[in-house]
Amino acid sequence: MFFHIVLERNMQLHPRHFGRDLREKLVSKLMKDVEGTCSGRHGFIVAITGIESVGKGLIRDGTGFVTFPVKYQCVVFRPFKGEILEAVVTMVNKMGFFC
Repeated sequence: MFFHIVLERNMQLHPRHFGRDLREKLVSKLMKDVEGTCSGRHGFIVAITGIESVGKGLIRDGTGFVTFPVKYQCVVFRPFKGEILEAVVTMVNKMGFFC
């Protein structure tokens, strides 16, 4: 089943990305790092649909990296036990069915 939820993540950004397009760099890094990943709690993150807020950055000692708390909306897919899914089976072996 698909859900539209709000998640939060701390993003680290290298100092070379500071400038006028800081927010755009932060959003593109978030999309690259998060879309297509799976978490046990929320399921498979299909797509980021919007950015709710970007908090104030905290400079990391010694590295110069800045950590920004980012709150974003995303579409996640989380199958439930007993849910029926349609798929094309590509391989069958001792381990089970693979789609």
